[in-house]
Amino acid sequence: MTLLLCVILLCILLCGSALVSGSEVAFFSMSPADLEDIKGEESKTSTTILGLLEHHRKLLATILISNNFINIGIVILSDYILQQLIGESALMSMGRFICDINPWYEGNTIEELNRSALSIGRIMNFLITVVGVTFILVLFGEVAPKIYANLNNIKFCKIMASPMKLLTVILNPFSKLLVAWSSKLESNYISKKSGIDDTSKEDLDKAIRLTVYSDDEEADILRGIIKFGNVSAKQIMKSRVDVVAVEVNESYHEVLKVIKESGYSRIPVYLEVFDELVGILYVKDLLQYSQEADDFEWQKLVRESILYVPESKKIDDLLKEFQQRKMHMGIVVDEFGGSAGIITLEDIMEEVIGEIKGEFDDDEEVDFIKISPDNYIFDGKTLLSDVARIIGVDKGSFDNHMQEADSLAGLVLVRLGKIPKKDREISIGQFRLKIVSVTKRRIEKIHLTIL
Repeated sequence: MTLLLCVILLCILLCGSALVSGSEVAFFSMSPADLEDIKGEESKTSTTILGLLEHHRKLLATILISNNFINIGIVILSDYILQQLIGESALMSMGRFICDINPWYEGNTIEELNRSALSIGRIMNFLITVVGVTFILVLFGEVAPKIYANLNNIKFCKIMASPMKLLTVILNPFSKLLVAWSSKLESNYISKKSGIDDTSKEDLDKAIRLTVYSDDEEADILRGIIKFGNVSAKQIMKSRVDVVAVEVNESYHEVLKVIKESGYSRIPVYLEVFDELVGILYVKDLLQYSQEADDFEWQKLVRESILYVPESKKIDDLLKEFQQRKMHMGIVVDEFGGSAGIITLEDIMEEVIGEIKGEFDDDEEVDFIKISPDNYIFDGKTLLSDVARIIGVDKGSFDNHMQEADSLAGLVLVRLGKIPKKDREISIGQFRLKIVSVTKRRIEKIHLTIL
């Protein structure tokens, strides 16, 4: 009965090893499209999957730790089962055979030979167990489940979502320790290998300032490359209040009017409010229908494929996603799922190479008035990166003060914590800001003086 229970437990552990090993591939092989499908389901299982992937290091540590515990249990049980099946007499016979052919044991007493033979027999039994178990584990506990999980990753994740959540809770002390230790090793290795951390980035920036003229375009490109990985989508997006979009029920005449006035090649389409996006209208799709009547159903040309981008997403990762999905525009969403604005491939490229001007673009897109070389009046919604470019200072001049702010008005709000009154003045770093005009809801105009 004990032997039968051990065999049953061994089979359960083998199944556990297969499921845990498959989970590693299933969870970490999902593409962005798979994640979007899971987000769209809005079920308890999908929420669990997204929660596990949000702490991917902890999930991986849990998988590795639990798999090792299971494999150790399999080896111990297999060794015990094999001992029971072979029997002590057979182990003694194998060990005695080794002792008889080995001159090392000549002259030993019978008791000594029996003890040595039993020890050798058990060692051979363990070695046979290890070889056999390794073959079984590799085939049924690693290769087969990982192949299946790779082909059916979403299905496998849904099966293992609840068990993996339970394991993360049970093994939390071990996984925390492993994650902390591995993160420290990783950070030390990366800093030694690349030699570029935050301090060295600052040193590189200073070196650029010393060796290249500050107004040189090459210097701006080098600075853009250094800071490229630290810029989030929120910092360079076009705010929703400035986005040109059309309502899905607009007439064809109104849509053409918006397209002609804006000059954009892609127009977001929404239902009633901008948060309820329907898709993206590509202007090139309308070329053959330019002479259609006002009742033309232009809605059938709207492409429903939309790329949603979190505000915190770094633009280097976003650039890769644009390349993979062959898209040029993303809808930036805030933490509550609302549409905060849009970001385009052009916006990302401008962070490195500077402003890109088309043949039909206006000479200056930013609304500002230059009073003197040190005095400017800006619209409150002007991005800090545009302010720095226009007044001729480094883009990093606002970094120590901006916190979560992206615009000039946001910088004032971060500092004061409220909407200020007209003529209020504040000093931020090397700049003095004076509120020129303000409403109950927003700061409209700001007078900036370079001290």
